[in-house]
Amino acid sequence: TDDYRLVISRPLQLLMDVEAYKREKSMLSLPYQQLGDLLVFINENQHRFEKLKAFLWTLESRGIKGRYFGVASLSDMEEQAKLLCMFLDLLYWDDVNADVTSYQTSFPSNPDNTGNSPH
Repeated sequence: TDDYRLVISRPLQLLMDVEAYKREKSMLSLPYQQLGDLLVFINENQHRFEKLKAFLWTLESRGIKGRYFGVASLSDMEEQAKLLCMFLDLLYWDDVNADVTSYQTSFPSNPDNTGNSPH
């Protein structure tokens, strides 16, 4: 349900703000621990979540790393990983659409300015 997804997405919010991540890490908060479990889960299941492999590298380069605490349930982590895959799909398609639009607007429709089609 939507309420369930809202609840399990809370730890994912730490991925959007490195300062919030650091703050929660210093407090060892539950969302931080849940995220730590999730990142370990994804890392150990990269063969199932190929889309998230590069994402993990990006997170690690920002100091966001997995650490096992044992607080997150397997079913929650499965759903969280699916949500992350969906988000990355959306970001990918937004980038592709932006690139296509940019390419189309920068490509001259009549490169020889004669009014004649090249074909």
